[in-house]
Amino acid sequence: MGAIARSAANLVTTSGVWLKGGVNNASMDNITAFPSGIGEDGITLISSQTASNSASISFTSGLTSTYKAYKFVFSNIHPTTNDVLFTFNGSTDGGSNYNVTKTTTFFATYHNENDVNTNLSYGSSYDLAQSTAFQNITREIGSGADESAVGSLTLFNPSSTTYVKHFINVGQIYQTGGTTFNNYMAGYCNTTSAINAVQFKMASGNFDGTIYLYGIK
Repeated sequence: MGAIARSAANLVTTSGVWLKGGVNNASMDNITAFPSGIGEDGITLISSQTASNSASISFTSGLTSTYKAYKFVFSNIHPTTNDVLFTFNGSTDGGSNYNVTKTTTFFATYHNENDVNTNLSYGSSYDLAQSTAFQNITREIGSGADESAVGSLTLFNPSSTTYVKHFINVGQIYQTGGTTFNNYMAGYCNTTSAINAVQFKMASGNFDGTIYLYGIK
């Protein structure tokens, strides 16, 4: 056989499996889909929802034992009411009730456009202690045409029936008055029941924006 055929044969095992030396960036340019066993950076888009003057967005499917962590990514969350908080809560009954008991902590850094106000602050009024209330994800978001919030909330092992459910949030907002707020919130849902639904809403009024749900291997 020819040199090309011999070279190709040397890259295949006797059982017909390609050796890693036979695959490179150039040879994979035209692949449009990977087999289910091959992840892309270990993260998989499960679903997304877009709010359009909506009261809330609820994810009532997709939170299963398939992944050990789930990440909700928020894009351009824009409230219809000025200076309101973006919030979330979990459910153990498929979304019939969003009232999971939570203990959390919240702090933020901020910087004003005029370079006068800068600070790092603990938001004691934004956290919860064994409360079933909705948890604040952000500081107050402005409702101006160019004002919005972005960020992500990672929920760990929500299907566990042994451990509490930890979560970590990082967010960035543009607040009325020209202030950037970088906020950090974390805590746990104090339940050993599986969390199988999550809802997002403003503390008051409706909102626009898109939320993506990813599974992380």
